Amino acid sequence: MTLQPYPPASRDDLVEELHGTPVSDPYRWLEDPDDPATKDWLTAQEKLLSAEMGALPGRDGFKSRITELLRSGSIGAPVWRGERQFFMRRTPEQEHAVLYTVDPDGTERALLDPMTLDPTGLTTLDAWQPDKEGRLLAYQVSVGGDEESSLYLMDIAFGDRIEGPIDRCRYSPVAWLPGGESFYYVRRLPSTEVPDGEEQFHRRVYLHRVGTSTEEDVLIFGDGLEKTNYYGVGVSRDGRWLQISASRGTAPRNDLWLADLSSSAASSPDLVVVQEGVDAQSGLQFGRDGRLYVFTDRDAPRARICVTDPSTPQFENWRDLIPQDPEAVLSDFAILDDLDRPVMLIGWTRHAISEISIHDLVTGERLGEVPTPGVGTIGGISERPEGGHEAWFGYTDNTTPPSIQRYDARTGETALWAASPGAVEVPAVDTERMIYRSADGSEIHMLVISKPGVEGPRPTVLYGYGGFGLSMTPGYSASILSWVEQGGAYAIAQLRGGGEEGEEWHRAGMLANKQNVFDDLHAAAEHLIATGVTTASQLAISGGSNGGLLVGAALTQRPELYAAVVCSAPLLDMIRYELFGLGATWNVEYGTVEKPDEFAWLHAYSPYHNVREGVSYPATLFTVFQSDTRVHPLHAWKMCAALQYAQASDRPILLRNEVEAGHGARAVSKTIELAADQLTFLAYHTGLTQ
Repeated sequence: MTLQPYPPASRDDLVEELHGTPVSDPYRWLEDPDDPATKDWLTAQEKLLSAEMGALPGRDGFKSRITELLRSGSIGAPVWRGERQFFMRRTPEQEHAVLYTVDPDGTERALLDPMTLDPTGLTTLDAWQPDKEGRLLAYQVSVGGDEESSLYLMDIAFGDRIEGPIDRCRYSPVAWLPGGESFYYVRRLPSTEVPDGEEQFHRRVYLHRVGTSTEEDVLIFGDGLEKTNYYGVGVSRDGRWLQISASRGTAPRNDLWLADLSSSAASSPDLVVVQEGVDAQSGLQFGRDGRLYVFTDRDAPRARICVTDPSTPQFENWRDLIPQDPEAVLSDFAILDDLDRPVMLIGWTRHAISEISIHDLVTGERLGEVPTPGVGTIGGISERPEGGHEAWFGYTDNTTPPSIQRYDARTGETALWAASPGAVEVPAVDTERMIYRSADGSEIHMLVISKPGVEGPRPTVLYGYGGFGLSMTPGYSASILSWVEQGGAYAIAQLRGGGEEGEEWHRAGMLANKQNVFDDLHAAAEHLIATGVTTASQLAISGGSNGGLLVGAALTQRPELYAAVVCSAPLLDMIRYELFGLGATWNVEYGTVEKPDEFAWLHAYSPYHNVREGVSYPATLFTVFQSDTRVHPLHAWKMCAALQYAQASDRPILLRNEVEAGHGARAVSKTIELAADQLTFLAYHTGLTQ
């Protein structure tokens, strides 16, 4: 392949001194997407991408196979409101999953189809919440990937929209009061009431009465608190108890309040502190038995469940029901109480593999296990709000499309409730669970997926995330299966910074410990090479968002270790990341340049600031999305320009800049096009042939 000349990009002599350290920023002009120079540069990058990618073989094969595997469709767990149920399903031909309801007479009908709302496919259904009686539905949609959700209300029986849009509702929970006449929700302040550049912040909790203007909404909570706070809100099934939680950005801790609405008005709840100023995360569930169940990692980094009386919700009154397990992380629970001996189902992950145990609801005694379909991932356990003897949970693994399983506590049996609707031929794969040691001796787990019978070094993609306490668990992936089917290996490392081993594992990879995450990835690469899975010339790394930061740091720290990189929607300028998108909410994970010691951490690994002229960097494809309001694409724009200038080899540095797409949900056709480009690029530069 003959590389085309890179588009010209001026290098400004811009150097700032921060805490006594000179920091250069030659491509700051690329931060402005409206600058004609930026637009010209992006247009030139698009032409370069088209020329380079058009010359690569195998794209049609990847696209075709990914399309086939995604024809599995998808299915979501049921949400019950009385005799009415709600669930999400995507059939093979659909671009988006559709929200369905099943009426009390058993009639199934589509309630919300994003393609009906917008035939272009650019509108996504971001969230939905039926009221407690199943008569009204609150739902949120956004357009073009910007995630700027607008809130609407629907009459479920007739399918008519009765209210909305209510704007500024991004990431808003909705907590209905009984009767469906009002609900609590979270909304940002108008841009006219906040400082310039802070429009994404300043959330508040409000009470809205159905049928009235939002001008009449009652401010309940949040005034005068931290601008980057996220709020959660919930109301017990009987309407008596209100809970409100507050987290500063994405911090792994929250403050928590509780109000008894039987003794204070819904519009002015008398909030009592449950937890405040404590370095822990806790959540509440109000049992039908009158007890308050507390899910917490306070004094239990792998989590535990405590009980107390709602009238005495403070920490000193908590009693362990399900103690912390020394090896497994407690992830979920459900209560089944229509039994002679009521039970609690507990979801656990053990090195990111899911299991469910059964416990006596009163004593916590372990009674047995729920049968599950295999070694994979369980996606939430749910029961009917009014109680019962059955529970539902999602299940998937590396070769199984999402399904919903139903567990009957009376018989002790688990059965398939609903499968993904499409029939697909899934290739056979072998999954090996590896354990290796990182630079400091820490033990790290990794899954390596390969085609059966393939031996010796082969083209390999190493994937990781390592942040925000998110776990890398097994799951059905059309991209992974397409890669492995062609003879490649796909490795998923459970890096520090994730949640695979609990909150301590997360904190071992955040703030001052962030370098541990990069060391864990390098050690994974070295282990794959040492054990004969691959070679440096056949090894690629891939990651998105915080995982984009991961691979960006990896390619600058150990460029000789990797042949190719896909870096998607990444953070890369860690000196200025707080100024754009939702960056200010992440300084609790990464640190802030405002503090000298935290600036030093960030500057030490910031990928953009660690590009060195004359280094042979891996072939790199940046994939970013013009409507991304979480991580601004400027990170990749600046890094791409820096790498194109510095690159000492003929391995290409390319930018795929997609318009009308964002950080999260998208139409299936857009997913296929992106995945086909990424795999084609990685295949060519690691030697995988179709």
